[in-house]
Amino acid sequence: MKYKSKFANKDIDQLFETILTLENIDECYRFFEDLCTIKEVFDMAQRLKVAKMLEEKHSYQDIVKETKASTATISRVAKSLTYGADGYHVVFNKNKVK
Repeated sequence: MKYKSKFANKDIDQLFETILTLENIDECYRFFEDLCTIKEVFDMAQRLKVAKMLEEKHSYQDIVKETKASTATISRVAKSLTYGADGYHVVFNKNKVK
């Protein structure tokens, strides 16, 4: 069964299809550097690290210290891990994010 996102549309489908064509980290850096601001890329990377640390049962205090994320960001990521679309879990299981 195909997952149906709440915000799916043709433009987002095209974005995701484009991302899926990237073949290596160098291509990812080049594409995301053109597509996003540096802050947006840093924010996404930070959220991924926060999610991983939450999955590893780190305390909010440790996560703030390690990632510099706000407690609001940590709480939002925690909510996604519990009630979201399981996207973080898909990535963790597929890629064994370090």
